Amino acid sequence: MLKQLPSRKWLSLLTAILFTTGCAATVQDTPAGEVVLKVGDQKGGAKALLTAAGLLNDFPYKIEWSTFTSGPPLLEAASAGAIDLGGVGNTPPIFAAAANAKIAAVAASKGEVEADAILVPENSPLRTVADLKGRNIAVAKGSSAHGQVLLTLRANGLTTKDVTLNFLQPSDAYGAFTQGKVDAWAVWDPYTAQAQQEAKARVLTDGRGKSNGYGFQVAGRKALDDKGKNPALKEYLVRYYKAQKWADTHREEWAKAWAAETGLKYEVALAAVNRNGDLPVKIDDTLLKSEQELADAFSEDKTLPGKVDFAKFVDTRFQGDLA
Repeated sequence: MLKQLPSRKWLSLLTAILFTTGCAATVQDTPAGEVVLKVGDQKGGAKALLTAAGLLNDFPYKIEWSTFTSGPPLLEAASAGAIDLGGVGNTPPIFAAAANAKIAAVAASKGEVEADAILVPENSPLRTVADLKGRNIAVAKGSSAHGQVLLTLRANGLTTKDVTLNFLQPSDAYGAFTQGKVDAWAVWDPYTAQAQQEAKARVLTDGRGKSNGYGFQVAGRKALDDKGKNPALKEYLVRYYKAQKWADTHREEWAKAWAAETGLKYEVALAAVNRNGDLPVKIDDTLLKSEQELADAFSEDKTLPGKVDFAKFVDTRFQGDLA
């Protein structure tokens, strides 16, 4: 849960509002000795990974962590300046861009998409994507799973208008799925692995051939405009990418740490780790083209109003350091 902003920050916000018709507020850089990096995280995410890789012990800046249920609310917080950065999947930055959020993708990774699945109960009569027509699908709005649903339906001649999307965060969706309140559930690991092992869920289809597998570290414009925070952002990103590479070569060790952090069974965590393997990639023309195609698909589906120019919400200032 996000912490309440200190009163002095509310005063700054009020001052900015009062002077919107006058001169613009001056961005003040945080003194080096006062930098506190505010990081948004998800269940079993960056904090657990960096800790397991031993890359937090000597981090030269103080970190304040906030936990979110999925990418969209995390990016809302980044846009508002409540956090400085956080990791999300391929779709949340597109929805944030459509809302003209004050954010930018500053680093990227790419993983396997087998775990980006549309699940059905073990005894469900649904056998093909075409069988989803007229059915209820649980999914977190604006999440990577939302993109997965859209692309899966398009690949099979359907649109989101041919189904009923129940917009639920993963914890609520799991309950709805196991209680038979929805016909299918679009989600990602570790929830996919958990549903498979604990609820005997069956994969109707997965992201292979549809989803691009990209994930992003996204920063708020306020943090990017603060020259005092830029060294902390860079240090965090470098360490996070080192941690991703560590996890790829220490899968069992990472699974144990992930299970301990989240309360998941070790077998669930290991299954998720073994089929994901996110690794750093450059923000290049191939990535931008793929994300733009996903954004255009949402616009064509009328899920988003108008066209989103994804490239305008990218900042490559740290690419040289991450190379």
